[in-house]
This record gives sequence, C-alpha cells and structure tokens, in this order.
Amino acid sequence: MTLSLSRVDLEHLIDVVVQELTAKPVESRCGCHAVLTACCPHRLQPVLEAGASRLGVQATGGAPADIASLIDHTLLRPDATRHDVEELSREAREFGFATVCINPFWVPTAVRCLSGGAVAVCSVVGFPLGATTRDTKAYEARRALFDGAREIDMVINVGALRSGDLLAVAHDIQAVTQVCQEGGALSKVILEASLLTDEEKVAACTLAKSAGADFVKTSTGFGPGGATVADVALMRRVVGPDMGVKAAGGVRNLGAAEAMLAAGANRIGASAGVRIVEEAGGRGR
Repeated sequence: MTLSLSRVDLEHLIDVVVQELTAKPVESRCGCHAVLTACCPHRLQPVLEAGASRLGVQATGGAPADIASLIDHTLLRPDATRHDVEELSREAREFGFATVCINPFWVPTAVRCLSGGAVAVCSVVGFPLGATTRDTKAYEARRALFDGAREIDMVINVGALRSGDLLAVAHDIQAVTQVCQEGGALSKVILEASLLTDEEKVAACTLAKSAGADFVKTSTGFGPGGATVADVALMRRVVGPDMGVKAAGGVRNLGAAEAMLAAGANRIGASAGVRIVEEAGGRGR
C-alpha cells in the first residue's frame, strides 16, 4: 500500500529511524554503521582490498548454491547493440539469473529472447541521473511494463533529497511504485549512495519503505562510486528483514558478491554475473 505523508510526518518518521539506529548500547554496535560490532562491514573490506577472491564460510555464510538466482544480469551501456542484448539474454537463460537489467528501448528484444523461461526482464527509470519529473518517471515505468518488463529500477531525485525536499522525493518514489503495484511488478529504488550522507541514505530508505517499494538499491553504476558493504549494511538495518536490498555498481567477482550478501543484500546487480557464477563453481537453474 502506498502511504501519503506530509512533510512533517516524513521528517518525524526519519527522525525515529535515525534515533533507532543509534539506540543500542555503544558496546554492542560499531560506531560507523550502527550494526553489531561483530557484523561491521569494515571487517570485510580489508580482506577484499588485500586481494581475496573468496571469503570463508565463517565470515560470510558462503556463496549460496543458487547464487545466479540472486543476480540481475546487467547491460546498461549506451552503446549496447541488439546483438549484445540477445547475448545477455542467452547467458541469463543458460546460467539462471534472476533478471536481465537493460535500458527501456531493449525491453521488447529481451522479452522475445526470454519468452517461456524463468528469467524476468528488469528495466530502469529516470536513469541514470534521477532528475526527470515524477510524471515522466511514472510514464517510463508504465511503458516498460507494457513492453513486458516485470521489475523496475528507478533512480530517486538525488538533488531534491540533498535539498531537504523530502516530500518531492516521496512523491517521486510513490509515482513509480504505484505503477509497479498496479502492474504486478517489483519496484527497486536506486539511492546513488556515493552522493549521499548517511543521514540522507536513511531518509531515502525510509521513504522507499513507506512508499511500499520492494527493494532499495545502492547505485546506478554511473555515479562516482558503486556498492559498498558499509552502505548495504546500513540500508539493511534501516529497511529491516522484509524488504529487499540490491547491491549494484562495481560488484565484479565472487568475493565482492559474497561480501554484499553477508552485509545484507539479497539481490546483486552486475555485468560480471557470468564470472561470479563460474567462480562459484557452477550454474543456476
């Protein structure tokens, strides 16, 4: 259900979330991400920076046997050709990825290639800047669903959020989320976390959850930075266990994917999906 909140309600809701994040005793949580000290993402980062390609089971829980089913096989380059999209779709079928994630123009091509299979088509809205109007984003989402997409990744209005215009951001998210709900599609809200403060990330996650979105997502892959374990851990803590968290941007190998899953992601957006699955030692479905 989409919630209609006033600016005062939104600011209060975000204040409550921020207070909850800092409510636990100091000795039980890390000071950087408001997660339990034992789960602090910074414990994983040095291992990855040292060159590890995989993390042990005790550190991460290990790679799921069906890791392919957690990956959105992604191709969002502006120079992608029809052949590229067809090849992406073939790989998605072969390895059993959750979706192919593509630009709106290529949705009909991917739908045709994937017809009759289990792999869904995901498309992007307001991509990559998020600075289009909410009615434009709503139309983009509606058109992508009409063409056969079953998941929508929309970029929030980053500038409005950084301006403190929470109501504009809420309406922006709600416009797309409502279209997805009416069309029976999943909605993912892209924060572009590398441009935001932790408080702004909390605000964006809170607004996405209030709007009834299915996922929050770290990055477009076109910003100044991609997914980090720190951001994934923070986002998971804000949205709780029942909402999805998608890590995207710079997830190029199995070790990075495992770190994101350990931090709380349950979907990975990657153009290196084949490499990740091959490093895990198998195929999906």
